[in-house]
Formats: sequence, structure tokens, C-alpha cells
Amino acid sequence: MRLTRWTCPRFNLRQPYFQGFKGFKTLLTTFVLICVFFITITPSALANLDDDHFDGNIFALYGGNGSLVPPRVTLAESRRQGRPALLVFFLDDSKDCKKFTTTVSELQRFYGRAADFIPVNVDTLLPDTSYSAEEPGYYYKGYVPQTVLINQAGKVVLDQNGQIAFETVDDVFRQVFDLLPRSESVELRRRSFNEFNTELVETQR
Repeated sequence: MRLTRWTCPRFNLRQPYFQGFKGFKTLLTTFVLICVFFITITPSALANLDDDHFDGNIFALYGGNGSLVPPRVTLAESRRQGRPALLVFFLDDSKDCKKFTTTVSELQRFYGRAADFIPVNVDTLLPDTSYSAEEPGYYYKGYVPQTVLINQAGKVVLDQNGQIAFETVDDVFRQVFDLLPRSESVELRRRSFNEFNTELVETQR
């Protein structure tokens, strides 16, 4: 057996001291690693669709589309360009808003090139403030989610609260762009492809 300072008799009196220090050091290291783990853990691992807790960017986590926030254009810019705009008023800590993100993402997939999608976090709206018709706050009624579709002429053609169906907004978009009604074109059905997201697929009539 190799003689080390830990097995040598002359060091035996000091051994308990070093063992205690070593144990404390190990415990401290473990504590630090646990803290680092909880600080750096990804939000998606803790995300929950069915509660009103803040998880992060709900459009990225639940809608699979982080590009929606922040919006690429303002409502004023959209109005100047004569493009339709879809305002979606939301809160990141609302379960209803979390569930509605998939609908917004699918709408953008079909109409995002022809219309401007402008999600608005209502926490950014100032209370007791007078807004103009070119500002999102002008259309907010105090509920989330709230969906407002403004056509090319600046007229509100849809204004509804809650989790409205894709088909409801799609029908209005079809009118805005003078497209065939649903009864005369391809029908879209929802298909779930993971825990949070769904996609729309064509079905034969």
C-alpha cells in the first residue's frame, strides 16, 4: 500500500479537519450547480399552456412563430401603405392568449404576405391616454385576447374578444381580399401535430 499523507500516522490528527472542509466544499459546489441549473433552464421546459403564469414569448413557445413579436411594422406604417392590419391584443401570462397563438400563427401563414400582423401586449398601453386611429390603443376594449381586423380603407371589419376560430377570421380575410368564399374553395381542417401546435390541412369535399 502506498503511503500518503492521509494514511501516514503523523497526519492522522489533522484528518477530521480536512474531511470536514472537503465535505463543506462539496456541498457548496452542489448548491451552486443547482442554482445555475434553475437559472439557465429553458423556459419551454417549464411552459404550461393551461395556466396564467408567465413563460416567455407565447408566440414562440405555443404558436411556433417567434417572428410575430415584435411586429415588423407599426399600425401607422400599415395604414400609410394601404394594407390590411390584424391587431391581436394579448398578455404573456394569459392561458387564453397562449391557446390563441396557434390560430394567429396559422392566419399569418396564409395572409402574412398581403396583410400586416401586429400583436400588441396590453401591458405596453398607457391607461387614461387618448390614442389616434393610427395607434393600436385606440381599438383596445379591455379584454384579451382581442382580435381587430382593419381593411385597406382603414375600416374595422372584425372586432371580437376571446379565442375565435380560424375560420371566423379567414372568412373576413376572404372578403377583404375578394377571395372565393369557403363554400366554393378548398376547405381547411385542423390537425394536431404536437402538444401545443396545430396546422391546417386541405381536405377533400
